[in-house]
Amino acid sequence: MTNTPVTSRLLEPATLGRLNLPNRLVMAPLTRNRAGADGVPGTLMSTYYAQRAGAGLIIAEAAAPNPVGQTYPNIPAIHNEAQVAGWRRVTEAVRQAGGRMFLQLQHGGRVGHPDNSGLVPIAPSPIPLPETIHTPSGRQPSVVPREMSVYDIQATIADFADAARNAIAAGFEGVEVHAANGHLLHQFMASNSNRRNDAYGGPVEHRIRFAVEVVRAVAQAIGPQRVGVRISPGGVFNGVREDDTDALYPALVKALDGIDSGWGEPARTEERSGSTTTAGATLAYLHIVFADPDQPVFARIRESWSSTLIANPALGWGGPLPVDGGRAAGERLLEAGADLIALGRAFLANPDLVERVRAGAPLNAPRDEYFMYTGGATGYTDYPTLTAAQRRIDTAGSQAPV
Repeated sequence: MTNTPVTSRLLEPATLGRLNLPNRLVMAPLTRNRAGADGVPGTLMSTYYAQRAGAGLIIAEAAAPNPVGQTYPNIPAIHNEAQVAGWRRVTEAVRQAGGRMFLQLQHGGRVGHPDNSGLVPIAPSPIPLPETIHTPSGRQPSVVPREMSVYDIQATIADFADAARNAIAAGFEGVEVHAANGHLLHQFMASNSNRRNDAYGGPVEHRIRFAVEVVRAVAQAIGPQRVGVRISPGGVFNGVREDDTDALYPALVKALDGIDSGWGEPARTEERSGSTTTAGATLAYLHIVFADPDQPVFARIRESWSSTLIANPALGWGGPLPVDGGRAAGERLLEAGADLIALGRAFLANPDLVERVRAGAPLNAPRDEYFMYTGGATGYTDYPTLTAAQRRIDTAGSQAPV
C-alpha cells in the first residue's frame, strides 16, 4: 500500500439496527487471553479496545456465559458482578473514544478442560476434542465431555439469556451468539460431534434446535435488534465436521430469520440499495466466518437472510496476512451483497486501521507469537499508530517499516 488517499466502500457510513456506524469495518472478535484468572477484564483490555474505537463496530472477544463454558485460561466471562463491572470499564473507555461494542457470547462445550474451569466440560455427546488443549500448565490431552441432559440444555439456554442481560448492564450495545468454529452450538449442529437420538440430534432440524433456542432466548431477554449470530459454514475448527453443510445452513438461516422473539411487531421487509433489510422484530445481523463470495453457500445465505450480513473474508488460515489487511477481499464481499466487513488480524496489529485505509498507508504486520497465552502489553497495546509511523517517515526522509 502507498500513502495515497483512497476511496473505498469500506469507509461509507452504515446502519445496524438502531445504530449509526461511521464506516463498514467491524473489528472481529479475537481471543487474546488478557483477562484475569477470574474472567474479569482489566485496565489493559480497556486500553486495547479503546485504541480500536475507530471501527464502525467492535465485537469484543468471546466471553463465557457460565463457568463450565470456559475454554482456555484467562478468558473473560460475563456471569457474575465482578465480570460485569470489568466489562463496564471497557465499554465506557470505548464509548469515550467514540466507539460502539457488541460482546460475543461463547460456550466452549467440549473445548474446555478441568484445569481451566474446575469442571468437566459438557457437550451434545461424550466425544472428546480430537486434539490437545491449552491449560495453565501447558497443552494437555482433552477429556471426554459429559453428555448434556435436557436439563443441562435448558439451564445453558437460560445462562445465555442471563449473560446477554449482563452484557447490556455492562454497557454493550448488543451481543453476538457464537455458533461457529467448533464451539458448543456448532458441536450440536455438526454430525460428527452430535450423536444424539433425541430431539436435539439426528436430522438437520433437530441438530439446529439448540442454536435456535439459544438465540430465541437471548432475543427475548434483550430484544432482537441487539442480537447477532456468528456461523462458519463448512468450518472444521476444533474437530467438527459437517456432512450436510448445504442443507444445514439454509435451514438454520431460515429459522433464525423468522425467529419469534416476542418483541414488537412482526418483521417487515424493506428495500435498500439493491438488497432487502428487515425492520421490526428481526435479529441485528448474521456474521459469516471466512466468507467466500465464490462459494454457493454464501450466495444462498445472502439471498435468504433479510437483515444485515457481516462477512469475515477468507484470507488464508495460518498464512501471512495480505499486505492490504483484507481490504480488497472485503470490497469484493460488499459487491457480493455483504453489508459490513469484519477483519481480525488487521485490527489486532493496527489500532488505527480505519485511518490507515483512508490514507492508503502501510499496515503493521501482526506479531503472531504474542497473539494468545503470553499476557501483557507486548503484541497487544504496543502497536504503533499512523501518527507515530508518519513522524518517523518525516524525520528519516524515507519510509521506515512500522
